[in-house]
Amino acid sequence: MSEIVSLKNVTKYYTRGSQRVEVLRDLSLGIQQGEFVAVMGPSGSGKTTLLNLVAGIDTPDEGEIVVAGESISTYSSKELARWRARHVGFVFQFYNLMPLLTAEQNVELPLLLANLCNTQRAAHVRAALQLVGLADRGSHKPTELSGGQQQRVAIARALIADPTLLVCDEPTGDLDRQMAEQILNLLQIVNRDHGKTIVMVTHDPKAAERATRQLHLDKGQLIDAGTRAAA
Repeated sequence: MSEIVSLKNVTKYYTRGSQRVEVLRDLSLGIQQGEFVAVMGPSGSGKTTLLNLVAGIDTPDEGEIVVAGESISTYSSKELARWRARHVGFVFQFYNLMPLLTAEQNVELPLLLANLCNTQRAAHVRAALQLVGLADRGSHKPTELSGGQQQRVAIARALIADPTLLVCDEPTGDLDRQMAEQILNLLQIVNRDHGKTIVMVTHDPKAAERATRQLHLDKGQLIDAGTRAAA
């Protein structure tokens, strides 16, 4: 396997008045292509900041980040936006679906700027909804779907453009245990059967157990990089 994510001596801080608050400090990390990595740690440990850096939502103050062969550390906001569109699919805790659009229309959104005709986009959407088990719910709006079904639509939307990396921020945090298990089963299938690299932030140890490796952060530092599961 090749390394798809590399962080070298990354530091990220924020300023509060005259005070500098370090969120991540001199952090180095490598993630292999095809890994399913769970990031855990107490509130304020830097989990979401790490996810945002890997996803190109934020940039480091020090150090280098290389994802999918590109050093994104010094990209401008416009360059990062173009890079994210090509390489990153997002899954959020609260789904972030457009309430007035159907499931099909929500899934289609990332393709609207792609050089595809209507027929091609429709075929991609049907395939994505089939993958997440919602082929018969395409015409339903979010309010007509359960929480678990809405998260499945969000996963289909994240996968529709065939991203290099899937980043998930507490994807089961708003679901009951049964629905959470269904979403975790789906993420495992996406990782195992479709080879997608997944980086997931979670507070849930049971969710983290589904990953092939667990990372533990505390006070902005990596205290346990985990052990990669055998292929």
